[in-house]
Amino acid sequence: MNLKDIVRLIDGTPLNPEVDLDTKIRGGCGADLMSDVLASSQPKAVLLTGLTNPQVVRTAQIAEFRAVIFVRGKQPQVETIDIATQEKMPRITSPFGMFELCGRFHKAGLPSFESNEPSS
Repeated sequence: MNLKDIVRLIDGTPLNPEVDLDTKIRGGCGADLMSDVLASSQPKAVLLTGLTNPQVVRTAQIAEFRAVIFVRGKQPQVETIDIATQEKMPRITSPFGMFELCGRFHKAGLPSFESNEPSS
């Protein structure tokens, strides 16, 4: 699946349309605790989150995510926008909540990229 397909699937709005929407996405991860993202995610996925602070983009970079999707129509903070623009990290907002978006991804065949290993 590519970002263009994802935008269509989630009724999303790209917040930085200059990025490549043909980027391939291999899976997804939904979380608001960035420590959980770092501890249990896999690269080349999209991150679904309700957080809009700059740490979201930094975490997405470290975890090698392809894009950040803000749930419930949230808009990122100005500093978050600046960092994401500098790092060419696609930002997308969707009017739906995280549960709905995870369900849409699952139904469309996009696998979870969260580890099933229990945390210590």
